[in-house]
Amino acid sequence: MKTIALALDHFSRYAGGAESYAVSLAQTLVRSGWAVHLFGRSWEGEPQEAVFHRLTVPRWWPEWARLMGFALKHRRAIRSGGFDVILGFGNTIHMNVYQSHGGVHWESTKRKLFAEPNPLLRLVNRVVYRISPKQWVRHWIESAPFRLYPPPKIIAISPMIKEDFIRTFGIDAGRVALVYNGVDTDRYHPGLRQSRRGSFRQTLGIDPETVVFLFASYELRKKGILPLIEAAGLLKSRVGETFRVIVAGGRPSPRQSKRIAKLRLEGTILFLGPVRNMEECFADSDVFVLPTYYDACSLVIFEAMASGLPCITTQFNGAAGIISEGGDGFILKHPPGVEDLADKMALLLDRTRRESMGQAAAETARGYTIHQNHQAVLKILDEVAETVRKGPAI
Repeated sequence: MKTIALALDHFSRYAGGAESYAVSLAQTLVRSGWAVHLFGRSWEGEPQEAVFHRLTVPRWWPEWARLMGFALKHRRAIRSGGFDVILGFGNTIHMNVYQSHGGVHWESTKRKLFAEPNPLLRLVNRVVYRISPKQWVRHWIESAPFRLYPPPKIIAISPMIKEDFIRTFGIDAGRVALVYNGVDTDRYHPGLRQSRRGSFRQTLGIDPETVVFLFASYELRKKGILPLIEAAGLLKSRVGETFRVIVAGGRPSPRQSKRIAKLRLEGTILFLGPVRNMEECFADSDVFVLPTYYDACSLVIFEAMASGLPCITTQFNGAAGIISEGGDGFILKHPPGVEDLADKMALLLDRTRRESMGQAAAETARGYTIHQNHQAVLKILDEVAETVRKGPAI
C-alpha cells in the first residue's frame, strides 16, 4: 500500500479552496487504496479512514513564529514516517510534491495592496509589507520547493500560477505540471436552479424576478468587496431596486458597513455569514461576482459556472483562464474598476443574455471536473511514489 502525507493548517470540507480540496483529494486517495495521513492543526473527521497527526503551535506566538513553528514541526514529524509521497500546499518546507493553492506570495501581496483605496495608505502598506517578519518568513517557506534537492514535483493549478512560478523562482517550465482546479459536477450542476430554487429567496424576502448577484468569500476585502459595494451603488442609481447582492462567507467590517449605509444599500447588499450549503446559494442566484485582487484559481468560480451562473472576475484570478469573455462570463482588468464592474453587472440584468451565458458557463465547467483533476494528480503521485520506492540510481 502506498502512503501519503498531506499538510495543511485545517482540513475541512466546508472551508476555503485548499481546505476543501485537500479533503476531497484525501477521499479519492483512500478509495484508490492509499494510506492517507493528515498533518495539521485541526481536522473535521473526513475521510474517516485517514490518520490525523495534530501539530500544535502556541496561539500567543506572533504570526511569523506560528508559521515557522508549523513548518518546522511538520518537517520533524514527517521525516520518520516512511511516506512515499509528502504533498505540501504552501505552508511546509519538506515535501516531494508541491501544489500551491495560494499562488506566489509576493505576487499576491503586490496585487492585494490595491484593496486599500487610499493611495497614501497603500504606499505605507507596501513599505510595511517589505519589512514585516511575517512576509519574509512566508516567502522563505513558500520558496522551499524551489531550493530543495532532489527537487519536488511542482503542480500549478492555473496557467497564471505556472507563469508566476517560472518568473519568481527562475525555474524551467518543464518542471511545472499544469493541473487545473476541478468541480464536483454531481454536486454542482444547472439542475439545482430548477430543483432547489425558491425557498432560499423566500427566507431572504427576495421575489422571483429580482436578479441576484452572489459573492462568496471569507476574505471580503481581498476578494473585492469594496469595488462591489461601489458598483452596486452605481448600478442602483441607474436601475433602482431590480437586483440584490448576496454575500456568503465573511461579515462586513465597520468601514464596509459605513460605506453601505452611506450609499443606502442596507436592503440591497445582504450578508449571510458562513454558509455550509452553497448549492442553495447558487440555485437562488443569477450571476456570480468575484472582483478579486488575486486568486490562484478560485474554486468557487468553477462551482458557480457548473451551477449555470455566468461569472464576473478579474484577470488576476487564475480561474479567469477558463472564461470566454462575453461568452460565459466577463473578465475585469486589475485593479477592478467600479464603472466597468457596474457595466458588466448591468449587461447581465438582461434575462436572455444571462441565461444564454449561464448555459455556456455550465458547458465550460463540464470540461473541468474534480474527477479529471484527481486522476491527473493521482498519476503524478503514483509516478513520484514509484520513484521513491525504486530509490536513487546506483
